[in-house]
Order: sequence, then C-alpha cells, then structure tokens
Amino acid sequence: MGELADITGLSVHTLRWYESRGLFPRDVPRTSGGRRAYGPETVGWLTLIARLRESGMPVAEMANYSALVRAGEGNEPERIALMEAHAAALDEQIQALMASRAVIGGKIDAYRTALIARGALALEPS
Repeated sequence: MGELADITGLSVHTLRWYESRGLFPRDVPRTSGGRRAYGPETVGWLTLIARLRESGMPVAEMANYSALVRAGEGNEPERIALMEAHAAALDEQIQALMASRAVIGGKIDAYRTALIARGALALEPS
C-alpha cells in the first residue's frame, strides 16, 4: 500500500478510505501474509478516481460507477449516462467560472484605467 501511495501521490489513508467506500472496481487481493496486492491497472484506475473526485463527482456517484465496472459488461449505457451527467455538470461549472473570471477581469481593467487616469500607473510599452 505504501508503494502504491508513492506511485499515485495519494496517502495510505486515502487509499484505505477509497477501498472502504467501494471505489475499487474489484476486491483488492491479499497476499498470504494479508498484505494488499495491487496490480498495474490499479494506478490507472486511481488516476481516474482522483480526477473524478477533483472534478467534484460525489463519492456516492463514484461508488456507483465502481459498482457498474465491478458488475462487468452489459451496463455500458448506465456508465455513459453517469459520465455524461457529470460532464454536463462540469460544463456548467466551467461556464460559471468563465463568467466570474470576466467580471473579475473587468474590475482589474477598471482599477488600472483609474490609476492610469490619475497618473499613478505608467502605461506598459507595447
């Protein structure tokens, strides 16, 4: 588990938490000594899960997605629907962030214009 944490940049605590929430697509096998034995595909899976979490997907949705993957072939339409819904939510967030950025940019421009008009800010050479 420590090696996987080093490779992925996730903490051991986070890996255990992901496992406890059912976010792995299959049960994590264990060695005869009881240590978790992750396969090479685990790194790719954890990269996806980390991106989903970073992008705001609720843990319950990630667990639902993991359960769909765990169930195997035949539920691809449900997987697509889940990802499309999340992508649509991200698109809404991106639009809202762009609108916020435009407002903030307008304020920056207004302050710069006021400073230039007062001679407190020199024009930058073109």
